Amino acid sequence: MKKQLSIILIATLGLGSVWAGNPDRAGSAGASQLLINPWAASNGLVGANMASVRGLESVFTNVAGLAFIDKSELITSNSIYLSGTGIRLNSVGFATKMGASGVLGLTVTSVTFGDIPITTEDLPEGGIGTFSPSFSNIGVSYSKEFSNSIYAGFTLRIIGEAISNVKAGGVAFDAGIRYVTGENDKMRFGISLRNVGPPMRYAGDGLTVTATPQGSSSALTVLQRSERYELPSLVNIGIAYDVVTEENMVVELNGMFTSNSFTKDQFGFGAETRIGKNLEIRAGYLWEQGLGSDENITTAYTGPAGGLTVKLPTGSSGTVIGLDYSYRTTNPFNGTHSIGVKISI
Repeated sequence: MKKQLSIILIATLGLGSVWAGNPDRAGSAGASQLLINPWAASNGLVGANMASVRGLESVFTNVAGLAFIDKSELITSNSIYLSGTGIRLNSVGFATKMGASGVLGLTVTSVTFGDIPITTEDLPEGGIGTFSPSFSNIGVSYSKEFSNSIYAGFTLRIIGEAISNVKAGGVAFDAGIRYVTGENDKMRFGISLRNVGPPMRYAGDGLTVTATPQGSSSALTVLQRSERYELPSLVNIGIAYDVVTEENMVVELNGMFTSNSFTKDQFGFGAETRIGKNLEIRAGYLWEQGLGSDENITTAYTGPAGGLTVKLPTGSSGTVIGLDYSYRTTNPFNGTHSIGVKISI
């Protein structure tokens, strides 16, 4: 099994090096909604916990973590993305145990942009109504425990993006592996490949033009074809280690490297402290080249993030309700706030 894992890791890294691009390709990919983490708890660690994340939140960073669900889990999250822009992310998911070692999960994420004024060449100031873009993705995930040390999973994701008269649809695949080792499983390694799929293309009545050719009395309708665009594929590699494992406290350190195909590579760092069974405190930092420079920065995020979880046991059945909150700093805008509820059965 270890030999098979090594082969898979080498193959995945090879694929990542083939697809890995450079900052010059930024803006040439679409479906950027796939790069926004919709879940509250892992946002507090900037997603750097991809080697240790458990449950439904793992479907964003490393789907192998889905295999750690004991019975069933229900999760919902709402994010105010770049506060002040009117953009919100709403997500919901459910996962349940399948057989002795498998877990099947379903997640749905939608992005709303508020009401945007309709403008035309004749009425550039608007005043003729509003429209609201609709972005969403639906993921079906399956993860399995192959041994006490090896976990793996995959996700099939259906993508939809539309306004009133133009839309695009596509599919993407994610895959992830986690390897657990060390005394009392203190160390975890993870690798995931995300957003791999065929190109997408916009189509619809909004791409048609009606005009009357010179010298003709009848109008012609011309359909314009939009250019295809690639999905924002990437490779994540992460490590986690428990530096403190006391009876009532665990301190976990996380590190992650992200190789993006269509933008800058990133390094993420995070620490999570679990106090007893009911309180978790998180802090993280995401770095990329140009961060801190007004001339070279290409992201609204400034790096730091933080969050916490409060768990509320409900009776003797073992059901636990977790309340999650996280905040990521940005410039401009007023940061990204995420609030979530997680029910573990």
